[in-house]
Order: sequence, then C-alpha cells, then structure tokens
Amino acid sequence: MTLAVLPVSITTATLRINVRGIVQGVGFRPFVYRLAHQLALSGTVINDGDGVEIDLIGPESVLQDFIRRLRVDAPPAARITGLDVHPRADVPIIDTFRILPSRSSLRPSTQIAPDMAICVDCRAEITDPADRRYRYPFTNCTNCGPRFSIVERIPYDRPNTSMRVFAMCRSCSREYHDPLDRRFHAQPNACPVCGPQLSWHDSEGTSLAGDCLQQCAQALAKGRVVAIKGLGGFHLAADGCNEPAVRSLRERKHRPAKPLAIMVRDLQTASRFCRISKVEAQLLQSPEHPIVLVDRLPECPLAASVAPGLEVIGLMLPYTPLHHLLLSEPGAPEVLVMTSGNRGGEPICTDNDEALRRLRGLADFFLLHNRAIVTRVDDSVARVMDGRVRLLRRARGYAPVPILLQQPTEDILACGGEMKNSFCIVRGQEAYLSQHIGELVNTETFDFYRESIDHLQAVLESVPERAACDLHPDYLSTRYARGRIRQCRPVQHHHAHLGAVLAEHQLAGPVLGLVLDGTGYGTDGSIFGGEIYRADRHHFTRLGHLATLDLPGGDRAALEPWRMALSLLYSHLGAEAFQPENLPPSLASIGSAKIQLLGQMLAKKVNCPPTSSCGRLFDGVSALVGLCLVSQYEGQAAMLLEQQARLTGDQSAIGRYLPNISPHGEQLVISSSGLVAGLLADIADNVPVAVMARAFHLWLVEALVQSLGQLRDSTGLAQVVLAGGCMQNTVLFERLCHSLRAHGFTVHAGELVPMNDGGLALGQAYIGGVSCV
Repeated sequence: MTLAVLPVSITTATLRINVRGIVQGVGFRPFVYRLAHQLALSGTVINDGDGVEIDLIGPESVLQDFIRRLRVDAPPAARITGLDVHPRADVPIIDTFRILPSRSSLRPSTQIAPDMAICVDCRAEITDPADRRYRYPFTNCTNCGPRFSIVERIPYDRPNTSMRVFAMCRSCSREYHDPLDRRFHAQPNACPVCGPQLSWHDSEGTSLAGDCLQQCAQALAKGRVVAIKGLGGFHLAADGCNEPAVRSLRERKHRPAKPLAIMVRDLQTASRFCRISKVEAQLLQSPEHPIVLVDRLPECPLAASVAPGLEVIGLMLPYTPLHHLLLSEPGAPEVLVMTSGNRGGEPICTDNDEALRRLRGLADFFLLHNRAIVTRVDDSVARVMDGRVRLLRRARGYAPVPILLQQPTEDILACGGEMKNSFCIVRGQEAYLSQHIGELVNTETFDFYRESIDHLQAVLESVPERAACDLHPDYLSTRYARGRIRQCRPVQHHHAHLGAVLAEHQLAGPVLGLVLDGTGYGTDGSIFGGEIYRADRHHFTRLGHLATLDLPGGDRAALEPWRMALSLLYSHLGAEAFQPENLPPSLASIGSAKIQLLGQMLAKKVNCPPTSSCGRLFDGVSALVGLCLVSQYEGQAAMLLEQQARLTGDQSAIGRYLPNISPHGEQLVISSSGLVAGLLADIADNVPVAVMARAFHLWLVEALVQSLGQLRDSTGLAQVVLAGGCMQNTVLFERLCHSLRAHGFTVHAGELVPMNDGGLALGQAYIGGVSCV
C-alpha cells in the first residue's frame, strides 16, 4: 500500500524514533504502520535488537501528534519503557511508509513479551462455525498467544521460535504479510491446515482415534485424570466437583492436602462458586490471566478435597483456545482441577515423551500437541491484598517482563534462594526476574534452574561477569553462583527481601524494614525470621526481633509443628511444661515417650538451634490450639490458623493477649511469654479456636506496630517496608498496613515482585550490583 506524496516544505521535518520495551511480537509495527497511514506520514519501521526504529517524514505538527499517539494508543500487550526522538537530516525522502525486515545488532537490548491469554477476537473466531479457525486450539494473533515459552533467541521472528517447523499455508501467509491484518508478523500464526495439532493417548501412550477435545471432555466427566499439554507445560486435570476423582488425583500425586487450583469456563460460572470482587474479576480477565486466590462460597458444589480445611481457592479462567474449547464441550465438567503436571517436587513436564514417561501412573489419558515448548512456564498466582494486586508466584504472563531499575546497577546474575526459587539477570538497568523455578532440593529442579539461566542469558545475549547469592552456604543456588562466577557477592536473606521492595518501588531509603518469614540465615549464623531492620541499598542493621525459641530437631520442627508447640511451652514453663497436667489436649496424641525425649533435647540444648522465625511461631500456635500437629505441605499450619482467624471479628479477640516489648542491648525484643500464658488460659476455658487464632494475629500486629513506633522515635524513620513469606497472610498483612497507616507510617510492599522468596533474586541483584559501580 502506498501513501500520498508529501510536499517538501519548510514545515516538513524528518525524525528518527527509537522505541524500547516490549514492542516485538505484540503488533507494534502494524500499529505504527496504521498510525502513519492515518496521519499521511511516510517513512519506515523496523525491528532491531534494541526494539523498534521508526523513521518519519511529515509536517512537524503531525509528527508531534504521531509521537503522542504512539504512547497513548499502543497495542494492549506493548510496554514502552523508552522513547527517544531525534531530528535526522539523512532520512531518505520517500512517498510511502514501509515495514522493513528485522535486523540484528551486536548486543540486543529488546525485551521479550510474556505469554498472553487468548484475546476477544480470537475467542470469537474459534466459536464461529463460519470461521476457518473454528474449534482450532492454537489460534492466536499479535494480541495474544505464546511468546516467551516458544522463543529461542531474539529478534522475536518465527525462525527463532519453535514455530519454525510449521510452514504457513497460503491463507496464513497472506495474513502474516498484510500490515493491516492483526496477524501481521504474528510469529505463532497458524490454522488447522498448517499449524500444530492435538492427539489423544491412553495411559500407555497409544494414540487413539476420534475427536480429541470431545474424548477428553468425556473422560473428565467420567472421573478420569487427564494430563493436558498447555502453553508452558502440562496440567493434571480432573473434575473439580467429583470428590472421588479429586481424591484419586491426590493419591496418585502423593499430595494429600496442599490446595489445588481450579479453572472454570467464565466469570459467570466462577461467581457461582466463589466470592469475587471487582478488582479480582479484572485480574482474572487480564491478559496475564493468573491464578487468583478468592473466597469459596458456602455450600458450593466444589469437592471438599480441592482445598481441605480452607475457604480460599486458587481460581483461574481459560487462557488458551484449548482451555476454552475443552470447557465448552457438551458434557464437560464445569470446574476442572488444573494442577501442575509433575510428580511432587519436580519441574512441570513440557515434552510429550517426557510426560508419557514421568506422568505414567498419574494420568489415565494424555491430551498432547506437537508445538514444542522451549521454556517451562508455570501458572502465576496472585492475591488482592490491601486493595492491590500482589503476586505470590511470578511466572506465565509476567515473566520475563523486566523491572526497571532507577539506580545505577551493574549487569549481574542473582541466583535466588532455595525455596520458591527464581533468578534475576540485570542487563542495562533492566532486571529480568525469571519465571518461578521451584524448590532447589533435587537434581531435576536444579537441572531446570541451570537450563533456565542458560536460556535467558542466550535470549538476552547477556552473560554477566558478576553474581549475587544468598548468605546461606549450603543452598544449591549459592554453590552454583560461587562455582560459576568468581566475582560473587553474598547478600543476607532479609536484606535481599527488603532490597526487592526498594527496587520495585524505587525507594532510596533508609527505611524501617519488617521481615516475617520462616528461615533467613543470619549474619551470626543463627536462624532469623521475625526481624525489624534499618535498611537501604547499601547497609542494614538489626533493630528488633521476635524473642528466640529453640528449634527442637532443627529443620524437622518445620515439618512437625507440635515440636514448636512444646518449645513455646518450654519457653514459658521450663521443665514443668512436660508434666501431663500442663500439656494442652491438642498434644495428647503425640505420646509421652516423644514428649519426654523432646524435653530432654530442649533441656540439654541438643539439636535445638535458636530461631526468631515468625513462621515457626505460627506453627507453634497452630499446634497448641489443635489445628496442625504435622504439616503435609509448606505453610499448612499457618494457613489453617489464618483461616480460623477469618471466621470471627475483633470484638472478642482484641486485647486478649498483651504484647511484652523490652530492650536487649541495642535491640527491641518481643517476648512471647504473655501470648503463651493467654493461650493456655483460653485453652483451659474452652475458648473457640477462631477467637484464639484471631487474638494471636492481633497480638502480633500490636507488638510489631508498637515496636516500630518506638524505633521511629529513635531513628526518625517513618517509611516501613513489609516483606517475607508470612506477609502472604491476608489477616496479618492487611491489619499491619491499616494499623501502621493509622499511626502515621507510609507502607510499601511487593506487588509485581513476590514478597516471599520468589522475589529474593531481585533484591540480591539490586544490592549486589551496587558495589560494582
């Protein structure tokens, strides 16, 4: 298509515009083409290694309008992070606007788009019998579909993705080369004639004939477990309203109690199962389509085994054409459990042969396809807390969108922690926080970790010469960093937590930092976890903490909360704690021999390291009130305690347990003695568990707010940063935020970066990079 010839006059100008950010693979060049056409401008647009370069010729006033609309009207999936405009005298005078072939650069700096949920237009096509893509499960365009999960390197062009093996048919090629088509240069573009295809297999991998989606829906409706290959990996699916089916999935996966995510057809269906706020509804339907934690409605027909003992459910809506088509099949279950396709602790499967091997015995059938997944990407998890969306797991839809760093930071590889691991690569002031990796405790996950680092470095064409890691010497991530890169800086666990929030919110500090989590390797080698710091990017000083408790059995205490209950009793009563008359009924099932042995360990300090961990305090209280003696998954004791706290209001709980804060040297210490005394009295009086759970949360908030108030008086600091895995507790987090603001504090916490260990690597990078400048 050609444009009208522009008369060259004194009002005509020539400009070069360089656009940086997520501007490749999101329909940005067609958008530029259409905008230039509308404004009768001539010139060129090209993808290069740094983003998009635009040369323009036209009247100055029109050029200014173009620049304004470039930002305002950009495609929904685009994210512009930089826009440089320079007058150019050497732009050739042409009478058309052209899209030029992509070119590479020596060191690309363009960003990679994340995978995006199916858009409205594509959804309409797959449900329209007259459309050539009717019921095609791999429909996509420049506004949606796979990106990060299929890219091998940049520029983001089809030959650099796993779609290169699918030659486009004439119709798809026509769309791909038409600048006015929404599939112009949509790299995964395909149709039933030329694109990826589904296949249906039994538990042994034998291919079965018939309509794949129809057979899958029928199998699920009959209570079978199906392994479904999706966008960034496999799911194991079952009917979410079929109790035997969900129990069977749990038994096969050896996952007895950890909550399972569900997927429903649409928001209307979701509203019959869950209570959904306006913000949560917007999040569920956003291009990212994360799993959103919402409240289950009473008496809804969801299987009890989906989330035993909890009213909070992980809910998501279909984000691929395949999901939409499957849930729309006649007779398909209206709710699907969709849990990660792996065995416990392993990475999700991505390859067909791998899935048939590793998931054998877990799935009755396999729904496969032949589009290769280059990079594993799990589902993201989010929760609306204190009125804001906060990621608990950053993965599909969000990774690898970079966090822009405002302070000078050298290129660096930050290797993260052990639990909920992610890593981070800083390239040119952009921090690329990886997708969720998982727990670095086995060979399979460690292999996935190393592969992911190598892949992201290859995609970014950036191999940093510096590294940062956790202070803990035994983490696999620490060993990896020290073994691979000579210039490696260890960053204390909680300093990294605070650094992640400082980086995300562009805070210079110093701030008062409150970190509540399970385990943080302290500067003295002890186990921190309930701490208040004075912190900035360069330094941190411990100003206060929860009183230390003994950790009987070391790491085993995190698996068996009854041990922490006895530790709490011992801290209050000493040796008398183990007399039968002083033991609460909740511990009766433990057995006297175990209790006496633990008592000897505590008395002699044998394998009982001290800890100030807030997570272990939650465990101890949960066991004392009888909620959880042995954890079946990480955080179970605390989650059950939070659930109980949500069942009652403040009226009967407020002021029930009084804080006890005292100075020890230069630090404030929050004693748990008054808490334990109050709990024992309430247990003896048969006070409802919900009241005790609520009172505990209020005690903890009051103690922390009082401590921060005293420290504000001595430091003059009124900005508070909240971080650590315990902040995922809505009752605790929201009460802290409200109370701190009521006392005149400004509060900051993670939003796009998880407050748990999934955000550690960003903090490590931000802190580790500063010493190199």
